[in-house]
Amino acid sequence: MTSGIRFADVSVRYGTTTVLDSLDLTVEPGEVMALLGPSGSGKTTALRAVAGFVHPASGRVFIGDRDVTDLPPYKRGIGMVVQSYALFPHLRVADNVAFGLKARKEPRAEIPGRVAEALEMTGMAAYARRYPRELSGGQQQRVAIARALAIRPDVLLLDEPLSALDAQLRSGMLAELARLHRELPGVSVLYVTHDQVEALTLADRIAVMDRARLQDCGTPQELYRRPRTEFTASFVGNANLLPVRVTAAGVTLAGRPLDVPVPATGAAPGATATLCVRPHLVGLGEGPNALRGRITEVQWRGATHRLYVDVAGHRVKADVRELRETPALDSEVTLHFAPEDAVLLAAGVHDG
Repeated sequence: MTSGIRFADVSVRYGTTTVLDSLDLTVEPGEVMALLGPSGSGKTTALRAVAGFVHPASGRVFIGDRDVTDLPPYKRGIGMVVQSYALFPHLRVADNVAFGLKARKEPRAEIPGRVAEALEMTGMAAYARRYPRELSGGQQQRVAIARALAIRPDVLLLDEPLSALDAQLRSGMLAELARLHRELPGVSVLYVTHDQVEALTLADRIAVMDRARLQDCGTPQELYRRPRTEFTASFVGNANLLPVRVTAAGVTLAGRPLDVPVPATGAAPGATATLCVRPHLVGLGEGPNALRGRITEVQWRGATHRLYVDVAGHRVKADVRELRETPALDSEVTLHFAPEDAVLLAAGVHDG
């Protein structure tokens, strides 16, 4: 049986409210696809449509070459992990992991071996006899993942699986999830999150969702370095988004000419556009594309200082390393960025 997921023009409605609007998206066999977006963007609804917990008002859902739109969840060959763990408190770890196997009526003789395999894979073999209340949050999440993996799913659905963990545990679990995927290269993973770090760390591709629609889709590097919309630029990473006017030679910001490549398919001279440049690519001091302004705020962030600079009424962020002396508020500074580090977006392009 082949894995992979395909949404074919899938819409989900609750009454007159559309919560997922005409989603066309393919998750390739063995791929990790992150659905990234704010609350209410439709990402969890998409995952629940794959799981079989919501039925599309229109469109079809495929797992591999099977149309599963009308199949119940237990016939879809999926494993699922949610943020609340959903472990049975009265069952020991091994019995929690075995639950899905028993529900699927797997041969009784095979269940102990499958449980042991899943617990070993998630580093929880030593905790098989414990109850969930005797485990930390991170350990409980590992058990939930082991339960999902025990059924050897074609597709693994992860719905905000790390959001209940603290920052240190989350970092460790990200590494564990990456390792698990390397060990299970044939399993397709749909990973729902609002956390850009999780998406950038784990995903082969990221689907950016907003207002019930797919806004953008690409590899983490593509979306970070060359975002297609203002929403993607602001949600995947941090970005300066500055209004500029296109000229024959490039663009101008508040009348100041800048050396920024204008795509051949971009706006014609005289049109407005949005200049996107990441804060860590903005330098302090003289250089190409110099922007002069006044410091309005300074934040120390350990390895960097985040400078907020008013440039002709526009707030520009610069992440500058190793400042021995913090610039004074209201002092005049010059920022710069390389032409190749800027991306020009059509003004007002928010939707896919």
